[in-house]
Amino acid sequence: MHLSDFDFDLPERLIATRPARPRSSARLLVSDGDTIHDAVVRDLTDWLRPGDRLVLNDTRVIPARLSGTRARDTAQGPTEARIEATLLEPRPGGHWAALLKPLKKVKEGEVIRFSDDLSATLLAREEGQGVLEFNLTGEDFDRALAEAGAMPLPPYIAALRAPDDEDKTDYQTVWAEKSGAVAAPTASLHFDQDLLDRIAAMGVETTHVTLHVGAGTFLPVKVEDVTTHKMHAEWGEVTADAARDIAATKAKGGRVIPVGTTALRLIESAARSGTIEPWRGETDIFIYPGFTFHVTDALMTNFHLPKSTLLMLVSALVGQDRIRKIYAHAVAEDYRFFSYGDASLLIP
Repeated sequence: MHLSDFDFDLPERLIATRPARPRSSARLLVSDGDTIHDAVVRDLTDWLRPGDRLVLNDTRVIPARLSGTRARDTAQGPTEARIEATLLEPRPGGHWAALLKPLKKVKEGEVIRFSDDLSATLLAREEGQGVLEFNLTGEDFDRALAEAGAMPLPPYIAALRAPDDEDKTDYQTVWAEKSGAVAAPTASLHFDQDLLDRIAAMGVETTHVTLHVGAGTFLPVKVEDVTTHKMHAEWGEVTADAARDIAATKAKGGRVIPVGTTALRLIESAARSGTIEPWRGETDIFIYPGFTFHVTDALMTNFHLPKSTLLMLVSALVGQDRIRKIYAHAVAEDYRFFSYGDASLLIP
């Protein structure tokens, strides 16, 4: 299985840099069997059935991009230099792994000030990343980070424009609850409260799980034999209540439909025994063609990068030939791609 098997031509004009407004007005490609339908997210209820269960990732994206200064005494007197930091993941002891630019200019033990309230000390360098210790913890840290930080937009959006205040709302789901992600579960960005209410009214249940999406979700696959790729680990939890509800839906013949690849990866991590069970910890599950799905019956997801692990995941769910047809249709019909783009509902 070669990396080139998951390549396709994508015009740059189809990369979305802003979301649809309102959220549920985004387009929805529905692939049901061998048929492709062009719809809109607000019409999702046309494709769901009473007794189905949507699985939603309730992680909250933190404003992980920070701009600060480091002070240093020189022979010419005190100087300041700009430092850009992107928080990647929490570490034990309240420390954070972070990308620092320029990392080589910051000495261990040096303090970087991001605002009047928020600063951090570089504790160590590890594999091209810095380990930071902040001066605040808990709610004080969350408050100061919210004031000083910007949303960590995906690299392909950040290359086209800077994050702004609109992203603090746009890049967050309406049900976001548990802070810890540095990337959004983007298929969930299409939901507003009206759509959730209409879904509930038709007898479709929802279950929340938590997967704190890490920056590793954007790492490129660098090996030609994709089966040798190593996934970045991310922390997640499927509670006992969530596992019970998902199992009950399966037992009654309802469909379990994760919204987003993050929710799918988590529930499949919790179901490697063959049935869904409570689960908590780090998962580096890698889903590519040949994978056996134990709980997922369909998937709502955005359109993904060429040669990405997410494209491999959707190929595993519905087949490589079918994904090629779906993506060819999406390109031909000018669907918007990636995190702020349109959505698809994939029904094997």
